[in-house]
Amino acid sequence: MASFINEDFMLNNKTASFLYHNYASKAPIFDYHCHLDPKEIYDDRKFNDITELWLGGDHYKWRLMRANGVDEEYITGNADNYEKFLKWAQTLSKCMGNPLYHWSHLELKRYFGIDELLTADTAPEIWEKCNAMLKENDYSARSFILKSNVKGLCTTDDPCDDLVYHKKLKEDSSFNVQVLPTFRPDRALNIEKADFADYIRKLSEAASVDINSFETLVEALEIRARYFKEVGCKLSDQAFSNPDFSKGTLAQARTALDKALKGDTPDEEEINAYKTQLMLALGRIYHRLGFAMQLHLGVIRNINSRMAQKLGPDTGFDSIGDSVSANSLAALLDGLEKTGELPRTIVYCLNDNANDKIMAVIGSFQTGGIKGKMQLGSAWWFNDHLDGMEKQLRSVANVGILSNFVGMLTDSRSFLSYTRHEYFRRILCNLIGHWAENGLVPKDNAILGNMIEDICFNNIVNYLEIN
Repeated sequence: MASFINEDFMLNNKTASFLYHNYASKAPIFDYHCHLDPKEIYDDRKFNDITELWLGGDHYKWRLMRANGVDEEYITGNADNYEKFLKWAQTLSKCMGNPLYHWSHLELKRYFGIDELLTADTAPEIWEKCNAMLKENDYSARSFILKSNVKGLCTTDDPCDDLVYHKKLKEDSSFNVQVLPTFRPDRALNIEKADFADYIRKLSEAASVDINSFETLVEALEIRARYFKEVGCKLSDQAFSNPDFSKGTLAQARTALDKALKGDTPDEEEINAYKTQLMLALGRIYHRLGFAMQLHLGVIRNINSRMAQKLGPDTGFDSIGDSVSANSLAALLDGLEKTGELPRTIVYCLNDNANDKIMAVIGSFQTGGIKGKMQLGSAWWFNDHLDGMEKQLRSVANVGILSNFVGMLTDSRSFLSYTRHEYFRRILCNLIGHWAENGLVPKDNAILGNMIEDICFNNIVNYLEIN
């Protein structure tokens, strides 16, 4: 049987094949949004078996196993790791058409040299081969990063984090990959959460500021953001469902915070005002510090309340939500632009029906001096598959400038997820190759190749002003 992951996997024309093999495949990776643990990178974590490496914390796989009727004991429970691996193999063999079918076989081939399809029949042999290789010295956290030609990555970090492992990595001359923090103040924004007041006390201690007002909260966040900048931070990140940034006053925001710090519950209007006013304040901080601002929108979390309570967040019970309104997004961006304090911004929406709308809104805030200052983020989470990636690329091309797009990211906790960059690059080259073959763009390999190199690596490095 011919190899499934062959040289021209997903490349359906000669131009696509040429562009991928001569340009995209050779470009390094700068992974500007992931959830890797910097401690595991610093410690160069070794993994006991393929289940620990592959299934640990991967809610993408967990959702599919549940959809295949696998008992939770074999997903997040206490079943033996070999039994969990067998259940995943049985599930994967039924998942043709799902991106995990592609990603999983790409990972097996790229990191373990395994060409066989993972099925119930091949699982025992693949288990043994992977585990034997994981015992070797060059199968560790750092090794996977280096094998993937990663030049830099940005983790996701709370403002209270001491960033000690980022500092240690910066001083470690044996590992020549930039590991940079990302400022993620979600817990300061989520005033409606039960643990909000406890978190503000923690933030107060980290910033050495007595947080007793909206103004002192902003002061504390700026102190922590400046600390992040000293350690190399280039980006912030915030996640929302479908916020309304078009309403809410500073007075209402102050009232909301006063109530929350006393243990009372702000009303819905006050919560909305608080998030709006704090995002405006944060945007101004990011502008002063030179951070790019990432906005992740359109997700609803923990919708299966029984299972979310049992297993906690990030265990596979989130969903695509409603898209952000054009008025809301425009109000936030305009509120910052009015005073010339709009930072470089990347907007992702889990509801990709909003792609063209977001492109139209952010296009009104592009400015001279920064190519692609305002970006539609890459296809995210439930959309990082063939159709979703093509849809996002088409929206960027149709309503903006595809050549300035900052490209793919992993958004993952797995050290094997860098094959998602290969997956994206093959889709990108196939789309552009199709355009060339059909006379929609010039069939000039040098022009198209340079464009692909920019999207794969150069644009994000320039966007973040990486040295």
